[in-house]
Amino acid sequence: MTAEAAPMTTAERTPLVEMRNINVAFGGVHAVRDVTIDLYEGEVIGLVGGNGAGKSTLMRVLSGAHPADSGEIRISGETRTISNPRDARELAIETIYQTLALADNVDAPANMFLGRELTTRWGTLDESAMEDATRKVMGRLNPNFTRFTQPVKSLSGGQRQAVAIARAVYFNAKILIMDEPTAALGPMETAQVRNLIRQLKTEGIGIFLISHDIHDVFDLSDRISVMYHGRVVDTVNKGSITPDDVLGMIILGKKPGDVTQEEVAQLELRG
Repeated sequence: MTAEAAPMTTAERTPLVEMRNINVAFGGVHAVRDVTIDLYEGEVIGLVGGNGAGKSTLMRVLSGAHPADSGEIRISGETRTISNPRDARELAIETIYQTLALADNVDAPANMFLGRELTTRWGTLDESAMEDATRKVMGRLNPNFTRFTQPVKSLSGGQRQAVAIARAVYFNAKILIMDEPTAALGPMETAQVRNLIRQLKTEGIGIFLISHDIHDVFDLSDRISVMYHGRVVDTVNKGSITPDDVLGMIILGKKPGDVTQEEVAQLELRG
């Protein structure tokens, strides 16, 4: 009888994404400075920081929306060039922006296949096949979704997020960038989106979660990366820190152990 193999540690696994020494400058402004960050299968990395910290610019590099000035991107251990969003999609990287990029006047199936429509052998839109595929994906992600034939402008914020997520999942996303997915949602819709993210994790999808909501970050993330003035202050396991520690890094740009008592007092006054 052979002994059961011990599970691999993070150090022994190959990350889905490795961004190494990424730099981006706009004129004389360094938006991203020598940033290194990674992401593993079935993991959520909470990417947080104040306005202008560089988190969105960093993710635009990964999504192909803006090239890095220098640095290296590895996908599943292989160095890759991502020059545009098409390159990113071919590497199974999908982005769900805060604005969702949905076409309001058409239904969920039309949005899921927007720009990648299915056609019949006669060259016409295969609306039946697109609706069937949408129902299958939604059945997996959100079984309570039933409004398949109504324009997405009539859907709630949580339902619209579900459509955007379904689109990414259908096209086999392995790496998902989510930009403020619960912004402007009510408590019930926020809970729905959080459940969707947990479902994606169980399917092995790696997620970069950009959020200003510390509650979202602590509820959903495995690790948290804090950016400050273009740099990563630290990447830490969620269980090893408190929300106040994260707030301190966001505001002061210092690791918790480097913060003075005077700075702690100033933070408490701000709170």
